Amino acid sequence: MTAAAGTATLPGWRLALFGLPGLPLAALTLPLYIYLPTYYADTLGLGLGVVGGVLLAARIWDMVTDPVVGVLADAARLPGGRRRGWMVAGLPFTIAGIWMLMSPPDGAGAAHLLVWSIVLHLGGTMMVLSQQAWAAELSDGYDERSRIVTVREVFVILGTLAAIALPVVAGGGNTAVTAAGLATLGAAIALLLPVTTAAAVIAVPEPDRPVTRARGQLARLGALVANRPFRRLIGAYIANGFANGLPATLFLLYVSHVIGRPDLAGPLLFVYFAAGILAAPLWLRLAARTSKHRAWAIAMAIATAAFLPAAFLGTGDVVPFLIICIATGATLGADLALPNAMQADVIDIDRLETGQERAGLFFALWGFATKAALALGIGTAFPLIDAAGFDPAAADGGGAAALTVLALVYGALPVPFKIWAILLVRRFPLTREIQSGLAEEIARRRSPAVATPPGCGPPSSRKPSCSLSVAAPRASCSRSSAS
Repeated sequence: MTAAAGTATLPGWRLALFGLPGLPLAALTLPLYIYLPTYYADTLGLGLGVVGGVLLAARIWDMVTDPVVGVLADAARLPGGRRRGWMVAGLPFTIAGIWMLMSPPDGAGAAHLLVWSIVLHLGGTMMVLSQQAWAAELSDGYDERSRIVTVREVFVILGTLAAIALPVVAGGGNTAVTAAGLATLGAAIALLLPVTTAAAVIAVPEPDRPVTRARGQLARLGALVANRPFRRLIGAYIANGFANGLPATLFLLYVSHVIGRPDLAGPLLFVYFAAGILAAPLWLRLAARTSKHRAWAIAMAIATAAFLPAAFLGTGDVVPFLIICIATGATLGADLALPNAMQADVIDIDRLETGQERAGLFFALWGFATKAALALGIGTAFPLIDAAGFDPAAADGGGAAALTVLALVYGALPVPFKIWAILLVRRFPLTREIQSGLAEEIARRRSPAVATPPGCGPPSSRKPSCSLSVAAPRASCSRSSAS
């Protein structure tokens, strides 16, 4: 049995090649939003208002296209496979978008930024979503899924570190955004992305799963809404994502005006992400000894306790903030990997309930929630500090009261949302034992030698559908009128 077909362990070299595209794809997230707005607003002279409006419009487009791409990715089998084919199809859009945005021609304006941001978001969604769905389908094993997703996310963190550092190195150590630094980053992504994608597509098998037509997916949306673990998980993820989005949005302002050391923003970010890489294996081990949801809840609790003191730091408190960066960065691997691995388990319930393969749709909704939480964080943080009189152009940041509000929004406001997320996942119903029962039932139904149990016919039949009881350690079928 291969990992693609059951619960066997994927060989380490195949796992590494599978995660490798996360390295260049990471540059499409945080680094893109660190460098691109400043370059187009200042260097190209478009202004912050225009650039902010354009990028907001592109982000709305990105959120809207997520579920569309998810449905199509489940419904259409491209040459190379359902997941590998869509990753390859997203390549030209992603490469063209990143190249045109990071090496803009003379006279590039708002229209250039909007069009190529839309192209980049479309390609990035096709590639990232397909790889996430592919990861969920590579194994039916509870702990193996954690291992697959953790390795991918480690490559994403490595890519984030490299993408933050590369423009600075290319600019001769200049931390300002330069045309040479941006073009170097764009060229590196354009070269690495096809190579790493080809390595993953060629080396890693894809499970032979049936396509799920779009009409069938939309007809069974009720089963998705009724999926209690999915609702609980995505609620926790949105709460935690909002809590993470607040400090991510305000990090540069906080370091510059509250700590008073803008020159240390880059090194502190590096320490944060490096801690995430080093601690990732520890979270994987803890999840294997306990469970994914318990390990994630512990990580969020540590992050909450470590982050709250940031609300009370002031000028020159570099060492305490460095400790906070290390402690919260160490929980990053859990935040990135464990919820995604839990999502793969949640999809098993949908497979039994509907008989459909809808990993693309599930991860599309996951992506929508991720982007919505980040947008909500931005939409909350900036108005709050603006109302308090914070002025980033002023030497004193607008005064002591404004800096106090900035510190509280950065360090204290995320805490209740983290606690909410912890409460949601603390009693997450999908344990290792229950998921094992789900996997066995799914494997049994996939076997052509095994007859379908009464009342659990294929989704095309008129028989009552399967429903799952997650209160017992094994999957069970019962009569339902939901079909």
